[in-house]
Amino acid sequence: MAIRASRDRPIQAGRIKRLSALSKPEAVVTNRWTRKRTLWTIAITAVVTTLCVVLALNFATPEKKLERKIEHRYAVGDPQFRREMGVMLGPSILGGNRVTDLQNGDEIFPAMLEAIRGARETITFETYIYWEGEVGKWFADALSERARAGVEVRTIIDWVGSMSMEEALLEQMEEAGVHVERYRPLHWYTLARMNNRTHRKLLVVDGRIGFTGGVGIGDPWQGDAQDPEHWRDVHFRIEGPVVGQMQATFNDNWIKTTGQVLNGEKYFPVLPAAGDMPAHMFHSSPAGGSESMHLMYLMSIAAAERSIDLSAAYFIPDNLLTQALITARRRGVRVRVLVPGDNTDSDAARMASRADWGPLLLAGVEIFEYGPTMFHNKVLLVDRQMASVGSTNFDLRSLRLNDEASLNVYHRGFAEHMTRVFEADLALSKKYDYARWRDRPLSDKLWEKFVLPIKTQL
Repeated sequence: MAIRASRDRPIQAGRIKRLSALSKPEAVVTNRWTRKRTLWTIAITAVVTTLCVVLALNFATPEKKLERKIEHRYAVGDPQFRREMGVMLGPSILGGNRVTDLQNGDEIFPAMLEAIRGARETITFETYIYWEGEVGKWFADALSERARAGVEVRTIIDWVGSMSMEEALLEQMEEAGVHVERYRPLHWYTLARMNNRTHRKLLVVDGRIGFTGGVGIGDPWQGDAQDPEHWRDVHFRIEGPVVGQMQATFNDNWIKTTGQVLNGEKYFPVLPAAGDMPAHMFHSSPAGGSESMHLMYLMSIAAAERSIDLSAAYFIPDNLLTQALITARRRGVRVRVLVPGDNTDSDAARMASRADWGPLLLAGVEIFEYGPTMFHNKVLLVDRQMASVGSTNFDLRSLRLNDEASLNVYHRGFAEHMTRVFEADLALSKKYDYARWRDRPLSDKLWEKFVLPIKTQL
């Protein structure tokens, strides 16, 4: 059959030769291969597009984003400061609390385990880190024993933070009657929120005794920070009305995870005064579009008139926080920041942090690196009148991506005690000055350039 060309679609000679050379079966195979290749291209494009969308969603930050620094209008001791902190951060400041600091694993773990073993009705426990090892077994055994005794034990363990947890411990707890929930495990319907983890560290026993701070359930937290294998950390035991707010914070993620509400006197009993410390517990979560932690830091720094002491396991402030610290220095506030030194669990986070120290050091901010071991404390002290403690790091991940919980205590005696703890840690640290920052090796500067684009993920 002759092949004719129209004026609209002239046929090239080379194409006529190729078509003529193909037998009918070969032409069919060629057409099928072309269709398959097209379908594969479409499928790959769809998959890549979906992955890009999921990745973008995981990098998304709260809808409400602070963009301007807060001006200094009042001091930490001013009643207006407390009034606004209570209103703007959510929960009201409650009096009548007692907060006790626990230093390192030798004090922290025995106190937590004693409270668990003394539970009569309920235990609620939420943690980011739950690693394999001896400490993990201690807690699994204690929680299991209480569940077998009839205590309602409910736990939330972050899926990413517990990836190394022994499955045998999970099975042991579940068989004993512990209700265990893994926070956001890997499923197709959780891909868009895989980067949003619970970093909260909460233990509430019988609705009356609470614990929060920086410690994880892992063997590095054992001991007394005596060497690089045993980390430095601080945790807090709380009694009084504010424990009800801690229980409500646990309830926040319990509802997200199970759809169930924990209520009744077993979880929220009447709580009489246990001390004289005003305090409130508040939380943040990108899922709720909350900027509570960011706002709390900015308001506290803006209110400072004499001193800001910050213990920061990960110190990666955004521009607003950096400018707030520099502005505080310009009005005469002494600013001291204590961070991990060479003994760190994240070289990338340390590099990303140090890249931006220049303007802070020039402004007179004093930065110290802790020497003996990994420094995991998370404490903000302002004017020796306010202490903020909890799970929140002074970094972009805590402020924008993680679920966090912090306890603010407005009590001069407690803040002064924590200042003495801070200064004891300073004695084991080395001051980092501007000359050292300016003259750091070129290799360090290159690594800093590499990690800066991903500093929100560190």
